[in-house]
Amino acid sequence: MELLAREAQEALRQRSHRLRARASLEVEGLSFTQAEAQELRDIEEALTRIAHGEFGRCARCGGAIGRHRLRAVPEARHCLTCAALAR
Repeated sequence: MELLAREAQEALRQRSHRLRARASLEVEGLSFTQAEAQELRDIEEALTRIAHGEFGRCARCGGAIGRHRLRAVPEARHCLTCAALAR
């Protein structure tokens, strides 16, 4: 899990950097969408979970999120079961 957390951390940092660069263009007339702002918040929360050793645990049930899900969506906060219940 530690290797996966490091991989996720790097991917999340890269996405954060791209989003922040896009946000800086907002001054030049390009708009930063609500979806992009939410994505940036999700990324920052995921980086905090990694830093606190909580990466890979579902925020709702405490169970494992699963490697495949984390590789696809490193900012995921919930396992598939809990994510489905939240809909």
